[in-house]
Amino acid sequence: MASEAPWKAIAQRKSAELHSKIPSAWLLKSPPTPDVLDVRSVPQTSGILTSHELSITSSHDATSLAEAIRSRNLTAEEVTIAFCKRAAIAQQVCNCLTEIFFEDAIKRAKFLDAEYKRTGKPVGPLHGVPISLKDTFKVKGYDASIGIASLVGKPATENSLLVDILLELGAVLYCKTNVPQTLSALDSDNNVFGRVLNPRNRKVTAGGSSGGEGALIGMRGSVLGVGTDIGGSIRIPAMCNGLYGIKPSAQRIPYVGQESGAREGASRIGLTASAGPIAVSMRDCELFLRAVSNARPWDRDPSLAYGLWDEQGSIQKKPLLGVLRTDGVVTPLPPINKILDETVAALRASGVEVIEISAPAFQKSQSLANKFFGIEGGNTIFDLLESTGEPLINWLSTRMRRGKHMPTDRLMDIQAQRTELETKMLKIWRDPKTGRQVDAVICPVAPHPVPPIDRWNSVGYTSSFVLMDYPAGTVPVKDFEENDLKGEIGGEKALGPWDKINRELWDEKTIDRKVYLNTKLSIQVIAPRQQEKRLYQAMAYIDNILQKNDGGSRAKL
Repeated sequence: MASEAPWKAIAQRKSAELHSKIPSAWLLKSPPTPDVLDVRSVPQTSGILTSHELSITSSHDATSLAEAIRSRNLTAEEVTIAFCKRAAIAQQVCNCLTEIFFEDAIKRAKFLDAEYKRTGKPVGPLHGVPISLKDTFKVKGYDASIGIASLVGKPATENSLLVDILLELGAVLYCKTNVPQTLSALDSDNNVFGRVLNPRNRKVTAGGSSGGEGALIGMRGSVLGVGTDIGGSIRIPAMCNGLYGIKPSAQRIPYVGQESGAREGASRIGLTASAGPIAVSMRDCELFLRAVSNARPWDRDPSLAYGLWDEQGSIQKKPLLGVLRTDGVVTPLPPINKILDETVAALRASGVEVIEISAPAFQKSQSLANKFFGIEGGNTIFDLLESTGEPLINWLSTRMRRGKHMPTDRLMDIQAQRTELETKMLKIWRDPKTGRQVDAVICPVAPHPVPPIDRWNSVGYTSSFVLMDYPAGTVPVKDFEENDLKGEIGGEKALGPWDKINRELWDEKTIDRKVYLNTKLSIQVIAPRQQEKRLYQAMAYIDNILQKNDGGSRAKL
Protein backbone atom coordinates (compact mmCIF):
# COMPACT_ATOMS: atom_id res chain seq x y z
CA MET A 1 0.00 0.00 0.00
CA ALA A 2 1.43 3.37 -1.04
CA SER A 3 2.31 5.70 1.82
CA GLU A 4 0.43 8.99 2.14
CA ALA A 5 2.08 12.03 0.56
CA PRO A 6 3.94 14.08 3.21
CA TRP A 7 2.01 17.31 2.52
CA LYS A 8 -1.18 15.93 4.09
CA ALA A 9 0.29 15.36 7.54
CA ILE A 10 2.05 18.75 7.38
CA ALA A 11 -1.23 20.50 6.51
CA GLN A 12 -3.08 18.74 9.33
CA ARG A 13 -0.42 19.72 11.88
CA LYS A 14 -0.35 23.33 10.72
CA SER A 15 -4.13 23.63 10.77
CA ALA A 16 -4.28 22.21 14.30
CA GLU A 17 -1.49 24.55 15.42
CA LEU A 18 -3.37 27.57 14.05
CA HIS A 19 -6.58 26.57 15.80
CA SER A 20 -4.71 26.08 19.09
CA LYS A 21 -3.61 29.73 19.02
CA ILE A 22 -7.21 30.90 19.53
CA PRO A 23 -7.99 31.15 23.28
CA SER A 24 -10.82 28.81 24.27
CA ALA A 25 -12.87 31.74 25.58
CA TRP A 26 -12.82 33.20 22.05
CA LEU A 27 -14.20 30.10 20.35
CA LEU A 28 -17.75 30.33 19.00
CA LYS A 29 -20.17 28.17 20.95
CA SER A 30 -22.52 27.90 17.98
CA PRO A 31 -20.72 28.63 14.70
CA PRO A 32 -23.06 29.61 11.83
CA THR A 33 -24.11 26.72 9.62
CA PRO A 34 -22.90 26.71 6.00
CA ASP A 35 -26.27 27.97 4.77
CA VAL A 36 -25.74 31.26 6.67
CA LEU A 37 -24.18 33.35 3.92
CA ASP A 38 -23.73 36.81 5.50
CA VAL A 39 -21.70 36.34 8.69
CA ARG A 40 -20.77 39.96 9.40
CA SER A 41 -23.12 40.12 12.41
CA VAL A 42 -21.55 37.12 14.18
CA PRO A 43 -19.22 39.27 16.37
CA GLN A 44 -22.27 41.15 17.74
CA THR A 45 -24.17 37.97 18.61
CA SER A 46 -21.22 35.82 19.77
CA GLY A 47 -20.98 37.15 23.33
CA ILE A 48 -17.17 37.12 22.97
CA LEU A 49 -16.66 40.89 22.67
CA THR A 50 -17.87 43.34 25.30
CA SER A 51 -20.03 46.26 24.21
CA HIS A 52 -16.94 48.48 24.51
CA GLU A 53 -14.91 46.12 22.32
CA LEU A 54 -17.70 46.01 19.76
CA SER A 55 -17.64 49.80 19.67
CA ILE A 56 -13.86 49.87 19.21
CA THR A 57 -13.97 47.42 16.31
CA SER A 58 -17.18 48.64 14.66
CA SER A 59 -17.09 52.42 15.03
CA HIS A 60 -13.53 53.37 14.18
CA ASP A 61 -11.14 53.34 11.29
CA ALA A 62 -7.36 53.27 11.81
CA THR A 63 -7.12 57.06 11.71
CA SER A 64 -9.65 57.55 14.50
CA LEU A 65 -8.08 54.74 16.54
CA ALA A 66 -4.69 56.44 16.32
CA GLU A 67 -6.27 59.73 17.45
CA ALA A 68 -8.21 58.08 20.29
CA ILE A 69 -5.02 56.45 21.57
CA ARG A 70 -3.05 59.72 21.27
CA SER A 71 -5.79 61.59 23.17
CA ARG A 72 -5.81 58.82 25.80
CA ASN A 73 -9.47 58.00 25.21
CA LEU A 74 -8.36 54.46 24.39
CA THR A 75 -5.29 52.41 25.26
CA ALA A 76 -3.31 50.37 22.78
CA GLU A 77 -3.93 47.32 24.95
CA GLU A 78 -7.73 47.49 24.91
CA VAL A 79 -7.74 48.21 21.16
CA THR A 80 -5.42 45.28 20.48
CA ILE A 81 -7.44 42.82 22.59
CA ALA A 82 -10.64 43.90 20.84
CA PHE A 83 -9.20 43.31 17.38
CA CYS A 84 -7.54 40.03 18.38
CA LYS A 85 -10.95 38.78 19.55
CA ARG A 86 -12.67 39.90 16.38
CA ALA A 87 -9.93 38.40 14.20
CA ALA A 88 -10.39 35.10 16.04
CA ILE A 89 -14.10 35.19 15.19
CA ALA A 90 -13.36 36.09 11.58
CA GLN A 91 -11.08 33.07 11.32
CA GLN A 92 -13.83 30.76 12.55
CA VAL A 93 -16.38 31.95 9.97
CA CYS A 94 -14.17 32.96 7.00
CA ASN A 95 -10.95 30.95 7.37
CA CYS A 96 -8.87 34.05 6.73
CA LEU A 97 -5.78 33.62 8.96
CA THR A 98 -2.51 31.72 8.58
CA GLU A 99 -0.48 32.93 11.57
CA ILE A 100 -1.77 34.13 14.94
CA PHE A 101 0.45 36.08 17.35
CA PHE A 102 -2.14 37.56 19.69
CA GLU A 103 0.02 37.11 22.80
CA ASP A 104 2.95 38.95 21.25
CA ALA A 105 0.59 41.71 20.09
CA ILE A 106 -0.88 42.26 23.56
CA LYS A 107 2.64 42.42 25.07
CA ARG A 108 3.58 44.92 22.39
CA ALA A 109 0.49 47.04 23.13
CA LYS A 110 1.30 47.07 26.86
CA PHE A 111 4.82 48.22 26.01
CA LEU A 112 3.46 51.04 23.83
CA ASP A 113 1.10 52.18 26.57
CA ALA A 114 3.96 52.18 29.09
CA GLU A 115 6.22 54.14 26.73
CA TYR A 116 3.51 56.72 26.11
CA LYS A 117 2.97 57.13 29.84
CA ARG A 118 6.72 57.40 30.45
CA THR A 119 7.62 59.83 27.67
CA GLY A 120 4.35 61.59 26.92
CA LYS A 121 5.03 61.02 23.23
CA PRO A 122 3.58 58.40 20.84
CA VAL A 123 6.15 56.09 19.28
CA GLY A 124 5.04 57.14 15.81
CA PRO A 125 2.04 58.02 13.64
CA LEU A 126 0.73 54.43 13.87
CA HIS A 127 1.12 54.23 17.67
CA GLY A 128 -1.10 51.42 18.94
CA VAL A 129 -2.88 50.80 15.62
CA PRO A 130 -3.43 47.08 14.94
CA ILE A 131 -2.32 46.18 11.40
CA SER A 132 -2.79 42.79 9.74
CA LEU A 133 -0.36 41.39 7.18
CA LYS A 134 -0.64 39.15 4.15
CA ASP A 135 1.14 35.83 4.75
CA THR A 136 3.90 36.73 2.30
CA PHE A 137 5.44 39.14 4.84
CA LYS A 138 8.06 37.62 7.12
CA VAL A 139 7.66 38.13 10.86
CA LYS A 140 10.53 36.78 12.94
CA GLY A 141 9.62 33.52 14.66
CA TYR A 142 6.63 32.74 12.43
CA ASP A 143 6.19 30.88 9.17
CA ALA A 144 5.66 32.58 5.84
CA SER A 145 4.40 29.37 4.25
CA ILE A 146 2.08 31.02 1.70
CA GLY A 147 -0.11 27.92 1.91
CA ILE A 148 2.59 25.54 0.61
CA ALA A 149 3.35 22.52 2.75
CA SER A 150 7.12 22.46 2.11
CA LEU A 151 7.42 25.99 3.58
CA VAL A 152 5.61 25.07 6.81
CA GLY A 153 7.75 24.79 9.93
CA LYS A 154 10.42 27.15 8.66
CA PRO A 155 9.92 30.29 10.76
CA ALA A 156 11.44 33.52 9.55
CA THR A 157 14.74 34.47 11.13
CA GLU A 158 14.20 38.17 10.48
CA ASN A 159 11.41 40.55 9.58
CA SER A 160 10.59 41.84 6.13
CA LEU A 161 11.70 45.48 5.91
CA LEU A 162 8.13 46.80 5.84
CA VAL A 163 7.39 44.87 9.04
CA ASP A 164 10.32 46.60 10.77
CA ILE A 165 9.18 50.00 9.50
CA LEU A 166 5.60 49.47 10.71
CA LEU A 167 6.89 48.53 14.15
CA GLU A 168 9.12 51.61 14.21
CA LEU A 169 6.06 53.70 13.35
CA GLY A 170 4.25 52.30 16.40
CA ALA A 171 1.98 49.68 14.83
CA VAL A 172 0.81 46.52 16.59
CA LEU A 173 1.05 43.40 14.38
CA TYR A 174 -1.18 40.53 15.46
CA CYS A 175 -1.90 38.12 12.59
CA LYS A 176 -1.12 37.12 9.01
CA THR A 177 -3.71 36.26 6.40
CA ASN A 178 -4.55 33.53 3.94
CA VAL A 179 -3.62 33.39 0.25
CA PRO A 180 -4.14 31.14 -2.79
CA GLN A 181 -1.68 28.37 -3.54
CA THR A 182 1.19 29.76 -5.69
CA LEU A 183 -0.27 33.29 -5.21
CA SER A 184 -1.53 32.86 -8.78
CA ALA A 185 -5.29 32.59 -8.36
CA LEU A 186 -8.02 35.15 -7.82
CA ASP A 187 -9.75 32.98 -5.22
CA SER A 188 -7.77 32.32 -2.04
CA ASP A 189 -7.59 28.55 -1.57
CA ASN A 190 -4.69 26.23 -0.72
CA ASN A 191 -4.04 22.72 0.57
CA VAL A 192 -2.61 23.82 3.93
CA PHE A 193 -5.17 26.28 5.25
CA GLY A 194 -8.12 25.80 2.91
CA ARG A 195 -10.37 28.40 1.30
CA VAL A 196 -11.06 31.96 2.41
CA LEU A 197 -14.78 32.81 2.46
CA ASN A 198 -16.37 36.18 1.78
CA PRO A 199 -18.13 37.46 4.95
CA ARG A 200 -20.80 39.32 2.93
CA ASN A 201 -21.82 36.19 1.07
CA ARG A 202 -19.95 32.94 1.56
CA LYS A 203 -21.05 31.76 -1.89
CA VAL A 204 -19.06 34.44 -3.73
CA THR A 205 -15.30 34.85 -3.89
CA ALA A 206 -13.31 36.81 -1.33
CA GLY A 207 -10.78 37.49 -4.08
CA GLY A 208 -7.06 36.92 -4.22
CA SER A 209 -4.28 36.78 -3.75
CA SER A 210 -4.76 39.03 -0.68
CA GLY A 211 -8.11 37.35 -0.06
CA GLY A 212 -7.50 36.68 3.62
CA GLU A 213 -6.84 40.39 4.16
CA GLY A 214 -10.04 41.29 2.32
CA ALA A 215 -12.17 38.88 4.35
CA LEU A 216 -10.60 39.83 7.70
CA ILE A 217 -11.13 43.55 7.08
CA GLY A 218 -14.61 42.84 5.68
CA MET A 219 -15.38 41.26 9.08
CA ARG A 220 -13.69 44.21 10.83
CA GLY A 221 -11.24 41.83 12.43
CA SER A 222 -8.86 44.48 11.10
CA VAL A 223 -9.42 47.98 9.78
CA LEU A 224 -6.05 48.35 8.05
CA GLY A 225 -4.07 45.58 6.44
CA VAL A 226 -1.18 45.22 4.04
CA GLY A 227 -1.57 43.23 0.83
CA THR A 228 0.51 42.79 -2.28
CA ASP A 229 -0.47 43.12 -5.93
CA ILE A 230 1.07 41.80 -9.14
CA GLY A 231 -2.11 41.16 -11.11
CA GLY A 232 -4.85 42.75 -9.02
CA SER A 233 -4.24 41.15 -5.64
CA ILE A 234 -4.99 44.28 -3.57
CA ARG A 235 -7.68 45.80 -5.78
CA ILE A 236 -9.67 42.60 -6.39
CA PRO A 237 -10.07 41.58 -2.69
CA ALA A 238 -10.95 45.22 -1.95
CA MET A 239 -13.72 45.03 -4.56
CA CYS A 240 -14.93 41.62 -3.36
CA ASN A 241 -15.21 42.77 0.25
CA GLY A 242 -16.44 46.34 -0.28
CA LEU A 243 -13.21 48.02 0.83
CA TYR A 244 -10.66 50.60 -0.27
CA GLY A 245 -7.32 49.40 -1.60
CA ILE A 246 -4.31 50.97 -3.30
CA LYS A 247 -1.63 49.30 -5.39
CA PRO A 248 1.27 51.76 -5.46
CA SER A 249 3.92 51.85 -8.16
CA ALA A 250 6.54 49.18 -7.61
CA GLN A 251 9.31 51.46 -6.31
CA ARG A 252 7.24 53.12 -3.60
CA ILE A 253 6.57 50.77 -0.63
CA PRO A 254 9.18 48.22 0.61
CA TYR A 255 8.58 44.76 -0.82
CA VAL A 256 11.98 43.26 -0.03
CA GLY A 257 12.25 40.24 2.28
CA GLN A 258 8.94 38.58 1.42
CA GLU A 259 8.17 34.96 0.56
CA SER A 260 6.64 34.65 -2.90
CA GLY A 261 7.62 31.14 -3.93
CA ALA A 262 9.42 32.63 -6.93
CA ARG A 263 13.09 32.61 -7.79
CA GLU A 264 15.08 35.52 -6.37
CA GLY A 265 15.62 38.19 -8.99
CA ALA A 266 12.73 37.12 -11.21
CA SER A 267 10.83 40.36 -10.56
CA ARG A 268 13.75 42.41 -11.83
CA ILE A 269 13.13 41.13 -15.36
CA GLY A 270 9.39 40.47 -15.17
CA LEU A 271 6.45 42.18 -13.55
CA THR A 272 7.15 43.66 -10.13
CA ALA A 273 4.69 43.24 -7.28
CA SER A 274 3.75 46.14 -5.01
CA ALA A 275 2.78 46.26 -1.35
CA GLY A 276 -0.07 48.52 -0.32
CA PRO A 277 -3.01 49.11 2.02
CA ILE A 278 -6.48 47.57 2.15
CA ALA A 279 -8.67 49.62 4.46
CA VAL A 280 -12.16 50.58 5.63
CA SER A 281 -11.68 54.25 4.73
CA MET A 282 -9.93 56.33 2.13
CA ARG A 283 -8.07 58.33 4.75
CA ASP A 284 -6.57 55.14 6.21
CA CYS A 285 -4.89 54.50 2.85
CA GLU A 286 -3.29 57.94 3.18
CA LEU A 287 -2.33 57.27 6.80
CA PHE A 288 -0.40 54.17 5.72
CA LEU A 289 1.18 55.61 2.56
CA ARG A 290 2.18 58.88 4.21
CA ALA A 291 3.70 57.18 7.25
CA VAL A 292 5.72 54.65 5.25
CA SER A 293 6.86 57.15 2.60
CA ASN A 294 7.99 59.65 5.23
CA ALA A 295 10.02 56.90 6.94
CA ARG A 296 12.44 57.23 3.97
CA PRO A 297 12.39 53.52 3.06
CA TRP A 298 14.63 54.08 0.01
CA ASP A 299 17.55 54.38 2.43
CA ARG A 300 17.05 50.70 3.32
CA ASP A 301 15.64 49.10 0.16
CA PRO A 302 17.75 49.62 -2.99
CA SER A 303 14.78 48.91 -5.27
CA LEU A 304 12.83 51.95 -4.06
CA ALA A 305 12.71 55.46 -5.52
CA TYR A 306 13.06 58.62 -3.48
CA GLY A 307 9.82 60.44 -2.67
CA LEU A 308 8.35 61.85 0.51
CA TRP A 309 4.54 61.78 0.60
CA ASP A 310 4.07 65.43 -0.30
CA GLU A 311 6.34 64.95 -3.33
CA GLN A 312 4.19 62.24 -4.91
CA GLY A 313 2.07 64.45 -7.17
CA SER A 314 -1.27 66.17 -6.69
CA ILE A 315 -4.49 66.86 -8.57
CA GLN A 316 -5.35 70.28 -9.95
CA LYS A 317 -7.59 72.69 -8.03
CA LYS A 318 -10.22 72.03 -10.66
CA PRO A 319 -9.60 68.37 -11.53
CA LEU A 320 -10.09 66.88 -14.96
CA LEU A 321 -10.98 63.19 -14.84
CA GLY A 322 -11.15 60.61 -17.60
CA VAL A 323 -13.26 57.48 -17.95
CA LEU A 324 -11.94 54.39 -19.73
CA ARG A 325 -14.89 52.07 -20.22
CA THR A 326 -13.42 48.90 -21.74
CA ASP A 327 -10.13 47.20 -22.51
CA GLY A 328 -11.45 46.01 -25.86
CA VAL A 329 -10.85 42.38 -24.88
CA VAL A 330 -13.63 41.70 -22.36
CA THR A 331 -16.72 43.90 -22.55
CA PRO A 332 -18.05 44.92 -19.12
CA LEU A 333 -21.41 43.42 -18.16
CA PRO A 334 -24.49 45.68 -17.74
CA PRO A 335 -24.09 46.35 -13.98
CA ILE A 336 -20.46 47.39 -14.50
CA ASN A 337 -21.43 49.78 -17.30
CA LYS A 338 -24.22 51.07 -15.06
CA ILE A 339 -21.97 51.81 -12.09
CA LEU A 340 -19.53 53.65 -14.36
CA ASP A 341 -22.42 55.66 -15.83
CA GLU A 342 -23.76 56.50 -12.35
CA THR A 343 -20.33 57.51 -11.10
CA VAL A 344 -19.66 59.76 -14.08
CA ALA A 345 -23.15 61.28 -13.79
CA ALA A 346 -22.63 62.04 -10.08
CA LEU A 347 -19.28 63.68 -10.80
CA ARG A 348 -20.64 65.79 -13.64
CA ALA A 349 -23.65 66.80 -11.55
CA SER A 350 -21.17 68.11 -8.96
CA GLY A 351 -19.45 70.22 -11.59
CA VAL A 352 -16.51 67.90 -12.30
CA GLU A 353 -15.35 67.67 -15.89
CA VAL A 354 -15.08 64.05 -17.04
CA ILE A 355 -13.91 63.18 -20.55
CA GLU A 356 -14.14 59.89 -22.43
CA ILE A 357 -10.74 58.23 -22.88
CA SER A 358 -9.84 56.22 -25.96
CA ALA A 359 -6.81 53.96 -25.53
CA PRO A 360 -6.38 51.43 -28.35
CA ALA A 361 -3.11 50.25 -26.79
CA PHE A 362 -5.04 49.07 -23.71
CA GLN A 363 -6.34 46.19 -25.81
CA LYS A 364 -2.87 44.65 -25.95
CA SER A 365 -2.08 44.98 -22.26
CA GLN A 366 -3.54 41.75 -20.90
CA SER A 367 -1.92 39.46 -23.45
CA LEU A 368 1.45 41.15 -22.92
CA ALA A 369 1.16 40.98 -19.12
CA ASN A 370 0.41 37.25 -19.40
CA LYS A 371 3.69 36.74 -21.26
CA PHE A 372 5.60 38.24 -18.34
CA PHE A 373 3.98 35.84 -15.88
CA GLY A 374 5.66 32.94 -17.70
CA ILE A 375 9.27 34.14 -17.62
CA GLU A 376 10.53 31.67 -15.00
CA GLY A 377 8.28 28.82 -16.10
CA GLY A 378 6.98 28.28 -12.57
CA ASN A 379 9.87 25.95 -11.83
CA THR A 380 10.64 27.22 -8.33
CA ILE A 381 7.05 26.86 -7.16
CA PHE A 382 6.72 23.39 -8.71
CA ASP A 383 9.92 22.30 -6.94
CA LEU A 384 8.38 23.41 -3.65
CA LEU A 385 5.14 21.54 -4.32
CA GLU A 386 6.75 18.33 -5.58
CA SER A 387 9.10 18.07 -2.59
CA THR A 388 6.14 16.97 -0.42
CA GLY A 389 4.00 15.44 -3.18
CA GLU A 390 1.55 18.35 -2.97
CA PRO A 391 -0.87 18.66 -5.90
CA LEU A 392 -2.15 21.86 -7.41
CA ILE A 393 -5.56 22.97 -6.13
CA ASN A 394 -8.45 22.15 -8.46
CA TRP A 395 -8.70 25.61 -10.03
CA LEU A 396 -5.00 25.69 -10.90
CA SER A 397 -4.77 22.06 -12.01
CA THR A 398 -5.89 22.85 -15.56
CA ARG A 399 -4.32 26.33 -15.73
CA MET A 400 -0.74 25.92 -14.54
CA ARG A 401 2.09 23.63 -15.51
CA ARG A 402 5.86 23.57 -15.30
CA GLY A 403 7.46 25.36 -18.24
CA LYS A 404 10.83 26.37 -19.60
CA HIS A 405 12.67 29.56 -18.80
CA MET A 406 11.98 32.22 -21.38
CA PRO A 407 14.92 32.62 -23.81
CA THR A 408 16.80 35.91 -23.56
CA ASP A 409 15.90 37.06 -27.07
CA ARG A 410 12.21 36.44 -26.36
CA LEU A 411 12.51 38.33 -23.10
CA MET A 412 14.05 41.29 -24.89
CA ASP A 413 11.22 41.21 -27.43
CA ILE A 414 8.48 41.47 -24.80
CA GLN A 415 10.39 44.18 -22.93
CA ALA A 416 10.50 46.18 -26.18
CA GLN A 417 6.76 45.61 -26.64
CA ARG A 418 6.21 46.84 -23.09
CA THR A 419 8.10 50.07 -23.74
CA GLU A 420 6.10 50.66 -26.92
CA LEU A 421 2.80 50.09 -25.08
CA GLU A 422 3.81 52.30 -22.12
CA THR A 423 4.69 55.09 -24.56
CA LYS A 424 1.34 54.88 -26.34
CA MET A 425 -0.58 54.81 -23.05
CA LEU A 426 1.00 58.11 -21.96
CA LYS A 427 -1.50 59.79 -24.29
CA ILE A 428 -4.35 59.15 -21.85
CA TRP A 429 -2.93 61.78 -19.48
CA ARG A 430 -3.73 64.66 -21.84
CA ASP A 431 -7.10 65.83 -23.14
CA PRO A 432 -6.63 65.46 -26.93
CA LYS A 433 -8.85 68.49 -27.55
CA THR A 434 -7.29 70.98 -25.12
CA GLY A 435 -3.96 69.47 -24.11
CA ARG A 436 -4.99 69.84 -20.47
CA GLN A 437 -3.66 67.39 -17.88
CA VAL A 438 -5.98 64.52 -16.97
CA ASP A 439 -5.58 64.08 -13.21
CA ALA A 440 -6.87 60.50 -12.93
CA VAL A 441 -8.78 57.94 -14.95
CA ILE A 442 -11.78 55.89 -13.80
CA CYS A 443 -12.30 52.38 -15.16
CA PRO A 444 -13.71 49.01 -14.02
CA VAL A 445 -11.88 46.83 -11.50
CA ALA A 446 -13.29 43.86 -13.42
CA PRO A 447 -15.74 43.37 -16.30
CA HIS A 448 -18.18 41.57 -13.99
CA PRO A 449 -19.60 41.92 -10.45
CA VAL A 450 -18.21 39.88 -7.54
CA PRO A 451 -18.67 36.34 -8.90
CA PRO A 452 -19.30 32.95 -7.27
CA ILE A 453 -16.33 31.04 -5.88
CA ASP A 454 -13.72 30.12 -8.53
CA ARG A 455 -15.47 32.04 -11.31
CA TRP A 456 -13.39 35.24 -11.46
CA ASN A 457 -12.82 35.72 -15.17
CA SER A 458 -10.45 38.41 -16.40
CA VAL A 459 -7.51 40.20 -14.76
CA GLY A 460 -6.83 42.51 -17.71
CA TYR A 461 -8.40 45.51 -15.99
CA THR A 462 -5.96 45.15 -13.08
CA SER A 463 -2.82 43.40 -14.42
CA SER A 464 -2.49 46.02 -17.18
CA PHE A 465 -1.65 48.67 -14.60
CA VAL A 466 1.03 46.44 -13.07
CA LEU A 467 2.53 46.15 -16.55
CA MET A 468 2.52 49.98 -16.85
CA ASP A 469 3.44 50.44 -13.17
CA TYR A 470 0.60 52.93 -12.60
CA PRO A 471 -0.66 53.38 -9.05
CA ALA A 472 -4.25 52.17 -8.99
CA GLY A 473 -6.96 51.79 -6.39
CA THR A 474 -10.43 50.47 -5.67
CA VAL A 475 -13.27 52.69 -4.46
CA PRO A 476 -16.48 50.94 -3.30
CA VAL A 477 -19.58 52.69 -4.66
CA LYS A 478 -22.75 50.89 -3.60
CA ASP A 479 -24.38 47.55 -2.82
CA PHE A 480 -25.68 45.51 -5.73
CA GLU A 481 -29.48 45.87 -5.60
CA GLU A 482 -32.50 44.35 -7.36
CA ASN A 483 -32.48 47.19 -9.87
CA ASP A 484 -28.94 46.22 -10.88
CA LEU A 485 -30.15 42.78 -12.05
CA LYS A 486 -31.64 44.40 -15.15
CA GLY A 487 -29.94 44.88 -18.50
CA GLU A 488 -28.96 42.49 -21.24
CA ILE A 489 -25.89 41.98 -23.39
CA GLY A 490 -26.23 43.05 -27.01
CA GLY A 491 -26.60 40.47 -29.75
CA GLU A 492 -23.10 40.99 -31.14
CA LYS A 493 -20.63 38.11 -31.07
CA ALA A 494 -18.22 37.66 -28.19
CA LEU A 495 -14.87 39.40 -28.72
CA GLY A 496 -12.97 36.23 -27.84
CA PRO A 497 -12.76 33.36 -25.33
CA TRP A 498 -12.39 35.63 -22.27
CA ASP A 499 -15.39 37.67 -23.37
CA LYS A 500 -17.40 34.49 -23.97
CA ILE A 501 -16.72 33.28 -20.40
CA ASN A 502 -17.55 36.73 -19.06
CA ARG A 503 -20.98 36.64 -20.74
CA GLU A 504 -21.69 33.38 -18.89
CA LEU A 505 -21.53 35.39 -15.67
CA TRP A 506 -24.68 37.26 -16.82
CA ASP A 507 -26.45 34.68 -18.97
CA GLU A 508 -29.41 33.38 -16.94
CA LYS A 509 -28.85 29.94 -18.47
CA THR A 510 -25.46 29.71 -16.79
CA ILE A 511 -25.87 31.74 -13.58
CA ASP A 512 -28.52 32.90 -11.13
CA ARG A 513 -27.93 36.65 -11.16
CA LYS A 514 -29.36 36.95 -7.65
CA VAL A 515 -26.03 35.65 -6.32
CA TYR A 516 -24.76 39.20 -6.86
CA LEU A 517 -27.30 40.82 -4.54
CA ASN A 518 -25.69 42.67 -1.60
CA THR A 519 -22.19 42.31 -3.04
CA LYS A 520 -20.41 45.61 -3.58
CA LEU A 521 -20.09 47.46 -6.88
CA SER A 522 -16.79 49.33 -7.13
CA ILE A 523 -14.72 51.41 -9.52
CA GLN A 524 -10.99 51.58 -10.16
CA VAL A 525 -9.02 54.81 -10.30
CA ILE A 526 -5.54 55.12 -11.84
CA ALA A 527 -2.86 57.83 -11.92
CA PRO A 528 0.53 58.21 -13.62
CA ARG A 529 3.55 56.26 -12.41
CA GLN A 530 4.87 57.07 -8.92
CA GLN A 531 2.18 59.67 -8.24
CA GLU A 532 0.54 57.98 -5.27
CA LYS A 533 -0.56 61.18 -3.55
CA ARG A 534 -2.21 62.29 -6.80
CA LEU A 535 -4.02 58.95 -6.93
CA TYR A 536 -5.10 59.22 -3.30
CA GLN A 537 -6.39 62.75 -3.79
CA ALA A 538 -8.37 61.72 -6.88
CA MET A 539 -9.85 58.68 -5.10
CA ALA A 540 -10.77 60.75 -2.03
CA TYR A 541 -12.27 63.49 -4.24
CA ILE A 542 -14.43 60.97 -6.10
CA ASP A 543 -15.35 59.11 -2.90
CA ASN A 544 -16.45 62.34 -1.21
CA ILE A 545 -18.76 63.23 -4.11
CA LEU A 546 -20.24 59.72 -4.18
CA GLN A 547 -20.87 59.87 -0.43
CA LYS A 548 -22.71 63.16 -0.77
CA ASN A 549 -24.68 61.76 -3.69
CA ASP A 550 -26.05 58.86 -1.62
CA GLY A 551 -26.92 61.08 1.33
CA GLY A 552 -23.81 60.32 3.34
CA SER A 553 -24.70 56.71 4.10
CA ARG A 554 -21.05 55.77 3.42
CA ALA A 555 -19.61 58.76 5.25
CA LYS A 556 -16.08 58.48 6.56
CA LEU A 557 -15.65 57.38 10.14
